[in-house]
Amino acid sequence: MVPALHAMGVWKVYPSGDGRVDAVRGVDLTVHAGEMVAITGPSGCGKTSLLNVLSGLDAPSAGTVLVQGDSLFDLDDDRRTRLRGERLGFVFQAFNLLPVLTATENVEIPLLLSGQPAHDVRAKALDALSSVGLADRADHLPAMLSGGQQQRVAVARAVVHRPSIVLCDEPTGNLDSATSDEVLDLMAGLCRDEGMTFLIVTHDDAVAARCDRILRMRDGLLLGDDDASEEA
Repeated sequence: MVPALHAMGVWKVYPSGDGRVDAVRGVDLTVHAGEMVAITGPSGCGKTSLLNVLSGLDAPSAGTVLVQGDSLFDLDDDRRTRLRGERLGFVFQAFNLLPVLTATENVEIPLLLSGQPAHDVRAKALDALSSVGLADRADHLPAMLSGGQQQRVAVARAVVHRPSIVLCDEPTGNLDSATSDEVLDLMAGLCRDEGMTFLIVTHDDAVAARCDRILRMRDGLLLGDDDASEEA
């Protein structure tokens, strides 16, 4: 079976004065469909730089990234943008909800940007909100929602177009432990029930322990691959 995400020999180098910073150093990574995988490590170890490359936001200095077998950086800008819009979803530490839009309207944004028919957009957004337990908050503005509810709206927005892979950068960083568990339960359910793949960058060992596997980074290197269930 073709992996959901496959990276081979990925480097990311940034110029720094007269020298350079090797933020990501020769990373090889395979993530399969339906997995929930954590990338952990200290601040500055390269986690977010790697995630930016894997998501297509930033081109690697060297190496290859395959999304369901398609080489992300061999595509032209238009095709890469289309692939990202169809197959990838994103969840961030900051909820990034537009404050003047309702929960439903925020969730509709990826569908509208992809050009889906207007008569389908509302129904799909409401279905996504229902899947995260917020059907009764569909018409609420973000300011009327708790932090956990806002992050669930963000998850609904990330999965409304049924992506194959959801890339998360510290998705529970602004949440208390109980609310964090609720969001992780939601993600685990989407893996189990929808076959989605979640790749989660986190510094929180408790979050990593909820994942199927833990990938550890230090100084730009991917050091290990642990079965989280054995550590728990």
